[in-house]
Amino acid sequence: MEIAITTMSSKGQVVIPAEMRKDLPEGEKIIIIKEGKQLILKRTEDLNENLKEDLVFAKKTEEAFQRINSGKGITMKFDDFINEMKKW
Repeated sequence: MEIAITTMSSKGQVVIPAEMRKDLPEGEKIIIIKEGKQLILKRTEDLNENLKEDLVFAKKTEEAFQRINSGKGITMKFDDFINEMKKW
C-alpha cells in the first residue's frame, strides 16, 4: 500500500502526488465516492459496466429529487413516465 499527503486548494482542487499518478494518463476519468468521512477514488475504467449504469441512474435520480424538492418537478402519466425512463 502506498500513502501520500496532499492539500485541497481554496477552489476544492486536490493534486494527486506524482508517485500515485504514475499509471494514470492525462485525461483519465476518476470517480470519487463519499461514504461518511471517507473518500474513495477509482479509475472509471476499473468499474464494471453494471456499476457505471447504476451510478448514472443514481445521479439522475438525485438530480430529479433536487428538482422536485425545489418545486421544479413535473407530473406526467404513468406510461409517459415509463417511456421517458426507457430513454435513460
